[in-house]
Amino acid sequence: MQSSPPIPPSRRPRRLCLFGGSFDPVHLGHTTLAAAAVDRCAVQKVIFIPAWRSPHKQDCDPPASAADRLAMLRLAVADAPWAEISGWEIERAAPSYSWQTAEHFAALAGPGTDLCWLLGADQWSALHTWARPDILAARLTFLVFPRESEPVVPRPGFRHETINLRHPASSTAVRAAVRAGRSLDGLVAPAVAAYIDRHHLYRQAGGPAMAE
Repeated sequence: MQSSPPIPPSRRPRRLCLFGGSFDPVHLGHTTLAAAAVDRCAVQKVIFIPAWRSPHKQDCDPPASAADRLAMLRLAVADAPWAEISGWEIERAAPSYSWQTAEHFAALAGPGTDLCWLLGADQWSALHTWARPDILAARLTFLVFPRESEPVVPRPGFRHETINLRHPASSTAVRAAVRAGRSLDGLVAPAVAAYIDRHHLYRQAGGPAMAE
């Protein structure tokens, strides 16, 4: 996958939202929250940016490859005209800091675009620990959604808007369901569930197939 070319001025969205993560796998929580950013925050386009390396804890979950994660993302947003997928971080084949990602897409979008970043309240509360928070504060408006009991509170120097929406799906829950042979209904899109089953993703050696 090639890097995205600069966006022509006539096609630049007024509000562009970046959504980074491992997406291992992409689930209905991801796509529901991205759609909410479009519906509630006047976002014209959401760019899903899968990380180069899935940052799993060392457990029994076998992570999916970058190619599989990209393929599942394409299936998940196939009917969403506001969605785009970027392989920029994967192509770099090295960890990317969020400020580098923000700078890259700000340059592509050009002047006059309000660049946003979609993230959970847990990440929002830890934002001061991220590399180059000064660049993040200057470049981005953060669209923050609650996570369980984590409140969304203002952070001095950072612009934010709250998306009051929760979804029960998580990548951890999806992988656990696959290991147990349970249905993925309500967790991932049907096309993603079929892909996971067809490619035997997230199973332990000899593990059960998913329930129909």
